[in-house]
Amino acid sequence: MTEATALATETTERIQQGEWTYEDYLNLPDDGHRYEIIEGVLYMSNAPDIDHQFTVVKLVSNMENFVTSNQLGYVLTAPFEVHLAENTRPVQPDVLFIAAEKWPARSAKYFEGAPDLIVEVLSPSTRSKDKTVKFRAYEKAQVPEYWLADPKARMVEIYSLENQEYVLLGDFMGDEVIESKVLVGLKITADSLVNKPYT
Repeated sequence: MTEATALATETTERIQQGEWTYEDYLNLPDDGHRYEIIEGVLYMSNAPDIDHQFTVVKLVSNMENFVTSNQLGYVLTAPFEVHLAENTRPVQPDVLFIAAEKWPARSAKYFEGAPDLIVEVLSPSTRSKDKTVKFRAYEKAQVPEYWLADPKARMVEIYSLENQEYVLLGDFMGDEVIESKVLVGLKITADSLVNKPYT
């Protein structure tokens, strides 16, 4: 066991789940894991696999090109902190879009509030958290649009905020073009996000 791992274990055993604060998070070691606090509960994720990262890169490149050419805002990827609420910070979405008028000052260490769009790319270790815990957290924080990209199922689910609750805007597969209410006109086919090695 490395010194960083031992320190992380000692810290997590000392603090009860549901009572984690941002200050506690800042005391965690830099041990290569992605840590998040949602409703005072600490979550840890391991490094993602190649399919996950392929989808992230494809999403970022498509979204970045679209929002830049239309001067809509900016696209970021993890690791970057988003502070949704006092007891839900930080979360580190796989991909997020922030409208130009909300863009924080240079050298900002985190974004405070609800990004305009968040994407989580599902992996075996994060699937349950992304579809339940984070779903509820983003809905509660009133993030206008939430995408769940599933490389294994080759599908993207998009939820749009209506009357303060998420409603399924659509699930997109194959050569279907993903539709977004936040990024109207963005054209990404679901199948283009799937890792298909050259043959």
